[in-house]
Amino acid sequence: MRIAIIHDYFTQMGGAEKVAEEMFRMIPRASLFSTVAFDDRMPQGLQGVPIKTSWMQHLPAIRRYYRLYFLLYPFAVSSLDVSNYDLVLSSSSGYVKGVSASRDALHICYCHTPMRWAWNFDGYSERESMSPVVKSALQGLTWLLRQWDTAASRQPDHFIANSKVVAERIQRAYGRTAEVIHPPIDVDRFHLADQVDDYYLVLSRMVAYKRLDLAVEACTRLNRKLIVVGTGPHRKHLESIAGPTVKFVGRVRDEEVNHLAAHCRALLFPGEEDFGMAPLEIAAAGRPTIAFRAGGAAETIIDGVTGAFFDQQTPESLMQAIERFEIQNWSPAEIRRHAEGFGVPVFRMRLLQFLSRIGAPLQDSDLLPVNEQHPPVSCGIETALARHMATSL
Repeated sequence: MRIAIIHDYFTQMGGAEKVAEEMFRMIPRASLFSTVAFDDRMPQGLQGVPIKTSWMQHLPAIRRYYRLYFLLYPFAVSSLDVSNYDLVLSSSSGYVKGVSASRDALHICYCHTPMRWAWNFDGYSERESMSPVVKSALQGLTWLLRQWDTAASRQPDHFIANSKVVAERIQRAYGRTAEVIHPPIDVDRFHLADQVDDYYLVLSRMVAYKRLDLAVEACTRLNRKLIVVGTGPHRKHLESIAGPTVKFVGRVRDEEVNHLAAHCRALLFPGEEDFGMAPLEIAAAGRPTIAFRAGGAAETIIDGVTGAFFDQQTPESLMQAIERFEIQNWSPAEIRRHAEGFGVPVFRMRLLQFLSRIGAPLQDSDLLPVNEQHPPVSCGIETALARHMATSL
């Protein structure tokens, strides 16, 4: 039995990378593949794990220009040799769904979203600064990517989507059905605080489509404290529109994130995300989220219980939501209980149920046992499923 886990690229830390990390933790005997992997951008649980990368790993200035090489990724994926593997699990928001497994292998793609820049180029590029000439040229190239992506979508035997919204996109783009299994939230990493401070929080990469400008402008105009954790190409613009109540702290250690999460008034989540793990991580710390009512947030936030919504992506709409939020009482214990429904044990149980249902060729000792304090033991898929169900119930 040979098992391959393939992720698009390890060039940044986000929800997709956490899913790939958890897949490997579940199946530690698997071989790990990616087109490109930067040692300092690997999830903590994958640091030091041998990873097989493509020739793109050695391109000039790849760390700086990995986004600009986007037309090369289909060729890099085709160079990844998984022909000798019996089970292939791909974690993809872009390319690796198109990897060529052997005819006898089972290929399951956990799809975070169909390739956003190919299928929603106008929405993706709307807030990016680019000349009309560049935009026109990229539109032509994305047409080519859509053709490739459509063909690549025929490679997996089964699709898993991270949310109902993404499952609908998979159906529209590829004509394929997808099982919905929400990403795993490390609930145990977070703890409730005895008291709450007077700041709001943003945890995000600073890219235009995440609409962090709404959070910055709303808190500036309302004179509310805001702490922004993260970095990215949009940071300078955000700093230029921020008032004195907004503080940018860049990347911080997990311990500091945990402290900020537990003590904030609420997380501000102004973009439309495919799923969005941050609101559930904040919920694990007992704190609510104020989110734009779209995408995965609409599936994971209970209005008035674990958070509040705003319905227009404008500073005014977010400001009104903040003011409504501040006159309501919130139960940290109830919010955390909601987050536990998306925890790692639940993810593992649902994934194991799906693998069992489709007859995935997992054998004894492929899977990590329920208690990770002990080394892997003989534990086939049915036994592991029974144990995880017993642990999760």
